[in-house]
Amino acid sequence: MRTLLAPALVFITLVAGTCGAFAEDVKANALAGEKKAAMCIGCHSIPGYQASFPEVHKVPMLAGQNAKYMQGALAAYKSGDRKHPTMKAIAASLSDQDMADLAAYYESLPKTKVTVEAKPSVQPSREVAALLQRGNCASCHGENFSKPTDPSFPKLAGQHSDYLYVALKAYQVQRNAQVGRANPVMSGMAAGFKPHELKQLAEYIGSLPGEMQVVPQPRFR
Repeated sequence: MRTLLAPALVFITLVAGTCGAFAEDVKANALAGEKKAAMCIGCHSIPGYQASFPEVHKVPMLAGQNAKYMQGALAAYKSGDRKHPTMKAIAASLSDQDMADLAAYYESLPKTKVTVEAKPSVQPSREVAALLQRGNCASCHGENFSKPTDPSFPKLAGQHSDYLYVALKAYQVQRNAQVGRANPVMSGMAAGFKPHELKQLAEYIGSLPGEMQVVPQPRFR
């Protein structure tokens, strides 16, 4: 499953953009990204912070997420392939260099990295296992949902389950100016699931040990 791009599921965190639009000469600079993160920390660096659109849910954890995935997500918000008024406004102000720098910065966090086991330490119920198999989630996001098979796919393990649920539902939305995510693979996958099944998937994947964290940062440096 993948929150932004994969032939299976997201979330969410998010729980599931493309990076092909980035200029080849853009070289990410994590230190530069730290200086550009002021617009991000007000939501993504506050433990427990909740968004209220399109419903109440925790904002996704970014620290430790794959940089290439985050670049793709920002590009999708800017182009409108991902619809979210606040994120679109923020992404619209970013250049390709800004996106690369911000993504590199958040990927570099936390400073003390967490290592997760190759296989999930929490096994799914028989029902959830069947849903995971139907969505073919591990083929993109890895067996432990923390080691995607490509860096353009997101890590999902441990991501806030309510965010993953909202993200999955967004792939089912059609012809809505404010909500939705345009990705043929994920839209096709999500279309075959009922809301309660997406919630089961999100809750299981969110319960797994993961590498992502919320890293608190001061608003003023």
